[in-house]
Amino acid sequence: MDGLEDASEILSRIRDYAYNSDFVAYAEAQAMKMVTHLFSDAGRTWRQAAKHNSRGRLIYQALQKEMRGPIGASVRQQVERNAAVIKSLPLDVAKQVNKHVMREVMKGTRSSEIAEQIKAYFPEASKAKANLIARTEVSKTSTALTQARSEFVGADWYVWRTSEDSRVRSSHKIMDGVLVKWNAPPSPEKLDGQNRTFGNYNAGEIFNCRCYPEPVIDLNLVRWPAKIYYNGSIQRMTRKQFERIM
Repeated sequence: MDGLEDASEILSRIRDYAYNSDFVAYAEAQAMKMVTHLFSDAGRTWRQAAKHNSRGRLIYQALQKEMRGPIGASVRQQVERNAAVIKSLPLDVAKQVNKHVMREVMKGTRSSEIAEQIKAYFPEASKAKANLIARTEVSKTSTALTQARSEFVGADWYVWRTSEDSRVRSSHKIMDGVLVKWNAPPSPEKLDGQNRTFGNYNAGEIFNCRCYPEPVIDLNLVRWPAKIYYNGSIQRMTRKQFERIM
């Protein structure tokens, strides 16, 4: 931004950056990291198992097979989606800067002053937006991978889990411990009676969400009666009642 003294020039430079080939390549590389880092801990575990357990090689082969099937397809979809979100960052910042310019012009602020304001604002705006994207997209990716694995083994339901601390939003506290069907997620804000909602989504799929889905693999591990999200509301059901809607 150094050397630019006009607000329109700065806006043009920001928009041009969004289509820069180096930035596009960077976005795609970062998107891949968002997804593949989720496998790193498990990967270390598998490598250790290969050293001390005769089944280590079988585990590794199972991972490779998984990546060639539906799970791998889910990973690739997440990489593409995350890359698209990262690529949109400069354009989103440009929109914010444009709104700022319009406000300042209405006040009668000189163009040179507006340009200086933008130079000071741009790094902070970019950093804040990038951090939000990173947190949100990593969480979404983790949920998507869990969903792909769950559905692959026929686990159509999960338990919504929160981080159980003071930072949990009220709408998500309502969902804590509730069984949810992957393909019929709730609108937590609507259930909480809020006027502003963000649509229907699974645990970990909304901005700044630290919740996560815990797949229901064995009904014997569920404490009955349990809270179930069904037909737009949270209901308490016995195991027999739940089995009738599975």
